[in-house]
Amino acid sequence: MEKVLWYVLAGTRGGVNRARLLRAIDERPRNPNQLAEELDLNYDTIRHHLDVLVENDLVESSGDDYGAVYLPSEATRDHWDTVEDIITQLE
Repeated sequence: MEKVLWYVLAGTRGGVNRARLLRAIDERPRNPNQLAEELDLNYDTIRHHLDVLVENDLVESSGDDYGAVYLPSEATRDHWDTVEDIITQLE
């Protein structure tokens, strides 16, 4: 899991935005529209980054497609110290 976190958050373009998304949904689960407003990013950009995070089992959704609320997966929560280390290095 740590390798995946490093790759998705620090090893690719867009990692900074994915880190911001993770932190935001850790504070409070939200849907893509709420995340776009909160992070001042385009809705399509948010959707892309959420798709990457879901594909890598870092976040999961709850609810139907349009109104789905996203939250960190249990695996991500289990490795939250690594997430914080990566975010600190990105800042």
